[in-house]
Amino acid sequence: MSWREKGLDRMRTARIALALVCAGLAGGCFQPLYGQRNGPGPSIVGQLSGVEVQPIEAANGTPESRLGVEVRNALIYDLTGGSGGGSSTHKLKILLTSSRQQVIVDITTARPDVENYGIDAVYTLTDAATGKVVLTGRTFSRVSYDIPGQQQRFARQRGLRDAENRAASVIAENIKSRLASYFVTGS
Repeated sequence: MSWREKGLDRMRTARIALALVCAGLAGGCFQPLYGQRNGPGPSIVGQLSGVEVQPIEAANGTPESRLGVEVRNALIYDLTGGSGGGSSTHKLKILLTSSRQQVIVDITTARPDVENYGIDAVYTLTDAATGKVVLTGRTFSRVSYDIPGQQQRFARQRGLRDAENRAASVIAENIKSRLASYFVTGS
């Protein structure tokens, strides 16, 4: 091995060592979003559990009323972890609209083979102490489902129900992520 190769080998080793030292120093700067906070103030988990999710308005007996209950229950569980809420510091109001769209239609029977189901949500977070709106946002979810066989109407209904449940859980997760972002950054 020549002196030049030994020098290049030492340089590589020094670069790797420098990269590992920098990674070790920067590792202490990051904190998981849902982890326990080391500094002053409440943790993000405590702040999320202080959000009271208000009942979602929809006419009784409609698919939107079942969907509203599904979204609300998923949000309550996501925000509190199933432990129940304590004293509420914020109130969350949600408005939902749903849509169905035929994507693929059988040309011989004119019945759909694949449909898309969508939910659009508008939400408002209000400070409970002051009554001031601190956050507004919009989110959406689109899921597709197959209709197995043209004559299977019960399979179509079950596919629709599963699509509604998947879309509701996506909406709840999107709102939870946005609320967590608000509580961390304040905007």
